[in-house]
Amino acid sequence: MSQLPIQSLTLSTSQKSWVLLGVGLGVFMSTLDVGIINVALPTLVQSFHTSFPLAQWAVLSYQLVSSGLVLGATRLGDMWGKKPLYQAGLIVFTLSSLLCSFAPSIEWLIGFRALQGLGAVFISGLGLAIVTEVFPASERGRAVGIIGSVVSLGIASGPSAGGLLLNLSGWQSIFLINVPLGIVASFLVARLVPQSILSERKQKFDPLGALLALWTLGCFGLGMTIGQSEGFSSVNTLVLLAIAALSFVTFLVVEAILDQPLLELHLFRNLQLSMSLLSGWLTFTVIGGSLLITPFFLERVKNYPTAKVGLLLAFSPILSGLIAPVAGILSDRFGARLITSIGLGLMIGGCLGISTFDAQITELGYISRYFIYGIGLGLFQSPNNTTAMGAVSRDRLGIASGLLSLSRTCGNTVGVSLIGAVFGGLIASVSAGADVSVAPPEAIVTGFQGTFRFAALILCASAVASVLKLRHKV
Repeated sequence: MSQLPIQSLTLSTSQKSWVLLGVGLGVFMSTLDVGIINVALPTLVQSFHTSFPLAQWAVLSYQLVSSGLVLGATRLGDMWGKKPLYQAGLIVFTLSSLLCSFAPSIEWLIGFRALQGLGAVFISGLGLAIVTEVFPASERGRAVGIIGSVVSLGIASGPSAGGLLLNLSGWQSIFLINVPLGIVASFLVARLVPQSILSERKQKFDPLGALLALWTLGCFGLGMTIGQSEGFSSVNTLVLLAIAALSFVTFLVVEAILDQPLLELHLFRNLQLSMSLLSGWLTFTVIGGSLLITPFFLERVKNYPTAKVGLLLAFSPILSGLIAPVAGILSDRFGARLITSIGLGLMIGGCLGISTFDAQITELGYISRYFIYGIGLGLFQSPNNTTAMGAVSRDRLGIASGLLSLSRTCGNTVGVSLIGAVFGGLIASVSAGADVSVAPPEAIVTGFQGTFRFAALILCASAVASVLKLRHKV
C-alpha cells in the first residue's frame, strides 16, 4: 500500500504555539499523575485503614487501563479525528481526578483511578499525533522535542510535587491539582486545536482486535507486577504470562486475517517505524530499571535522607527534559541519524560511568555521570519519536503515537522486572543469597556496578536498532 505524506494543517506561528501549550498541559497532567500517587500510598493505607497490597491497586488500575486500551483509543483517533477524542480524554481525566479526591473508600478510589486511566489513554496516545499534524516537517522535531521535555518534567516532578502537597494538605490535593490544569487545557484545545484531516477511505473499527489487545496487555502487566512481589516462578505469574503469550499470538493471527485490523502488521515492514519502536522500548527498559535500583544505592550505601534522594533522582529527567527541545531543533537541521547516534552514545558512556559508583562517590561524582546520561536521553528521545511519526501516513498518525506510548510503558514494565532481577541476582551471588533489603553495602555496590554494565549492553542493542532504522529511507 502506498504511503500518504503527512500534511500539516495551515496555522500561524502563534496558533501553533497555543496548540502546543494546550496539548502540552494535558500531557504534563497525565505524566505528573503517574508518579505523584506513589509517594501517597503510605498515607492512603492509613487514611482508608486498608492494606498496602490493596492500596497498590490505585496505581495498578490506572496503569492497566491506560496501557491496555492505547491501541484501540488511538485507532479511533485515526478514524474519528484526534481533537474530539483528546478533548474527551481531558474531560474524563479532570472529572475523575475530582471524583478521586472525594473517594469514600479505597475501592471507590481504585475505580475512579481506572476511569482516570481511561482519560489518560487518549491524552498520552493522541497528543503526539496532534502535534505531528499541526507542525510541518521542518518544525516537527522542535515541537516533538518540547512534548518530550513535558513528559520528562512531568515524570520528574511527580514524586516531589506529591510530597509537597501531602505536607501542605491531605492526600486529596494530589488529585485536585489536576482540576485547574484540566480546565485550562480543555479550553485551549477546544478553541485552538484544528480538526484532523480524515482519510476519504471508509474505515471500520476492529472490536475483536481491541479486546484481544486489552486482554494481552492487561495479563502481561498484571503478570509482571505479581512476578515482582511473588517471584516469576509463582503459579499466578506463570499463568498470567502464559495467557498473555497465547493471547498475543491470537491477536497477531486475527490482525493478519482481517481486511481492516486494529493494527496493520504491514506497518512493521517499515524499518523506520519498527526499529524506532524497538530502540525506544530498549531505552525505556534501561530508564525504568535504573529508577528502581538507584534509590537502593543512595539510601543503603550513601545513607542519604529521602528528600536528598528525591532531588538526585530528579536531576537526570529534568536535564533530559531541558535538552529535548534543543535535540528537536538539531534534528530538524542536521537530521535524526546524527543526533540519535550521539544521544545513545552518551547514554552508553553515562551507564559505564555510573557503573563505577562506589561507597566513596560524591554528589559531584553522581551529578557528573548522570549529566552525561541525561544529556544523552534528551538527545535521543525526540529525534527517535520524530522518525517514528514521520514513517507513517497521515491516516495512521494516531496508531503510531499509540505504539510509541506502548513502547514506553512496556519498556518501563519490563525494565523494572529485568533490571531488578539482574540487580538482585548479582547481590545474591556475592552475599550468600541475601535479599536486597538486608544485603550489606558492599554487595549492593557490586550489584549496582554490574547491573549498569548490563544496561549499557541493552543500550548498545538500541543503538544497533537505531542505525538500522536510519539507514532505511522510505
